[in-house]
Amino acid sequence: MSVLNSNNAPDPSVVKPHFIFGSISLLILSVMMILADNILLEAYFSTKIVAITHMAVLGWAVMIVFGALYQLIPVVFETSLYSENLAKFTFWFSGVSVLFLTYSFWIGSYTKLLSFTALMMFISLLLFVINVLLSYKNSKKKNISSKFVITAVIWLAITEFIGTLIAFNFKYNFLSESHLYYLKIHATIGLMGWFLLLIIGVSSILIPMFLVSHQLNDSKLKKSYYLINIGLLALSINWFFVHQTNINPLFWLSIIVGILFFFLFVYDAYKNRIRKVLDIGMQHTMISISSVILPIIISLVIMIGFGIDQPLLLRATTLYGFTIIFGFITTLILGQTYKTLPFVIWLEKYKGLVGKTKTPMPRELYSEIIVKTHFYLYLMFIILMIFGLVFDNIWLIRIGSYILLLVAILYNINVFKMIFHKVKIIEKNE
Repeated sequence: MSVLNSNNAPDPSVVKPHFIFGSISLLILSVMMILADNILLEAYFSTKIVAITHMAVLGWAVMIVFGALYQLIPVVFETSLYSENLAKFTFWFSGVSVLFLTYSFWIGSYTKLLSFTALMMFISLLLFVINVLLSYKNSKKKNISSKFVITAVIWLAITEFIGTLIAFNFKYNFLSESHLYYLKIHATIGLMGWFLLLIIGVSSILIPMFLVSHQLNDSKLKKSYYLINIGLLALSINWFFVHQTNINPLFWLSIIVGILFFFLFVYDAYKNRIRKVLDIGMQHTMISISSVILPIIISLVIMIGFGIDQPLLLRATTLYGFTIIFGFITTLILGQTYKTLPFVIWLEKYKGLVGKTKTPMPRELYSEIIVKTHFYLYLMFIILMIFGLVFDNIWLIRIGSYILLLVAILYNINVFKMIFHKVKIIEKNE
């Protein structure tokens, strides 16, 4: 427990609503996938798939990440969150925005509802960005890990700005290229600039912490930081201003090599760990990081593209997004939930009782049997969906969607078990 320093930690009322909203969003997401049915095998820019993607990214992943990051800012920046009230307001504003934005995509209201809801989403994310930037301004710890986090937040602002432009373009038609052209940029910057950099930054602190790995050299992290950002910045400039597609593979190579340097850092932490047995949360984390290899391979296939027919290329693009959102990001979130939320609840319930009586450990606040069950079910979901997308098999997709629903139900049970935990005093002789 002591590894997550409680100094400057925000009030639990800032963090908990994000996990509640995120867990319910995962449930909604699984239902949306079941309702979409064979549409999941259509092109990635299909109305329903775009709606599902935004619920997965904004409703599920971003909400959990926001909540976790608010809790981790004292660890990453060594300072308190700039404004807890702003964080609470941002939560409600972004929650409403996510629901309406997803609904506008689901019903295909591109020229009426979408621009309004996209603007709401942009404002809510901008408020989050401002809160984190002002927190970083007061930071005492401006190392490579905190640089990853703050750069990720800047890329988030750029991602949402592009998304808002796309939304308004449906109504006013002022952009020079097609919507799909900018949609790819929007998705790439969001996944690589925001999620990837944020996850690397936070993981570079938490993985050595939870593995109990000491005296790690951060030179690999620095190389990872500069290579990923140089590649992503060069891609963005080329996409918007230069338009020389033949040099894009060079920039992708820079990003890929940067990711590989992060792998090497994680390998060093794993190899030098003192804690030899990995709990279920760290198993999730290690599988999640390993799974990044798959979208890297798929992205190379898409870039080369020779000899691949159009329907297969479209499914490959869908598979690329799936492996990042569900293979990498969601797997990591499912595991790290059990590293963050139990500590938040434990801190709220038992901090004042430390030294006065025996208290339960954070891992005793949830069911480990449920965690293991939804862990293996989720792996089954990933495998079925990948094979379903590759072989264009709707039955594998359907079975996978129902398994995800079961995973979401089990995950919600554990989250709400922690949220509604009642203080339990353990007798000394127990």
